[in-house]
Amino acid sequence: MTDKPAVRARLRALRDQAAGDPIPAWPQFTARLAPGLVVASYIPVGGEADPAPLVAAALAADCRLALPHVTGREHPIRFLCWAGDAALVAGPFGLRQPAADLPELAPDIVLTPLVGFDRRGHRLGQGAGHYDRAFAAHPDAWRIGVAWSVQEVEALIPDPWDMPLHAIATEKEWITP
Repeated sequence: MTDKPAVRARLRALRDQAAGDPIPAWPQFTARLAPGLVVASYIPVGGEADPAPLVAAALAADCRLALPHVTGREHPIRFLCWAGDAALVAGPFGLRQPAADLPELAPDIVLTPLVGFDRRGHRLGQGAGHYDRAFAAHPDAWRIGVAWSVQEVEALIPDPWDMPLHAIATEKEWITP
């Protein structure tokens, strides 16, 4: 995989047609949940897989929730406290996000959207580097990709700054690299 823009375009088209069965809260995920843990999730944009069942499981386990707050391409993500039903504001790139004045939380688990993934835990993101920088800022967080199974590719070539995912949750299976 050398032409990332072409691969992203192909995988986005597949992703946009794939929406269907929800991504389940797999037992491997729910076994890690505990009261007080901070689970950073996201509100899906476009054809991104919806992590709602995973969020519901986190809430049922009395975890705290956070959502990404983005101000621009060059600024890092901040994970801000979110009550699960609190109002969201419009952000860049079509994002729905918490208001900027909410408390920032350090995530224990990060549910991340992606464009593509492989079974070694490599992910292909949107290309802005937001999650790459978030993973570097929170290296001990458990990194879970949330995707449709059609987003899997044979192999991705990671960049030097890429941190692999610990697992990928799809509508069909839980993948542990």
